[in-house]
Amino acid sequence: MDGRRRQYSAVSRAYELTDESPVYVISVAAQLSGLHPQTLRQYDRLGLVSPDRTPGRGRRYSARDIELLRTVQQLSQDEGINLAGIKRIIELENQVAALQQRVVELSAAVDGAAAAMQQREAQVHASYRRDLVPYQDVQQASALVVWRPKRPE
Repeated sequence: MDGRRRQYSAVSRAYELTDESPVYVISVAAQLSGLHPQTLRQYDRLGLVSPDRTPGRGRRYSARDIELLRTVQQLSQDEGINLAGIKRIIELENQVAALQQRVVELSAAVDGAAAAMQQREAQVHASYRRDLVPYQDVQQASALVVWRPKRPE
């Protein structure tokens, strides 16, 4: 029974839905976003929202796409921004998100490099052979030597 439970668990993860899962057909996406299906097609042609495609070329929208459609509608209707401006806003937001992700990756790389450097430095210090370093007690002497060259006679 335990083997069957593990198999079922692995299968259920394969069908796990996320915000990126393309599950909504155009009619459902239009209903959820409050837009006409023809508007969704127009937004797809303009590149504002690009849903995934089925093998038969049908559009499949994800929850993220629905949220983006709502954002486009809000910017267009409430803010009065034209579609070209909305497209540019979306591109810039995507660029900012990608750059933020890159900053996180680079910060992790820097932290890893710093930890590796500290570890290597500790290894170098630990490798010193202290038994080979002669130790001499230095005493200060108070003797003074004066030298004068002989004068030719």
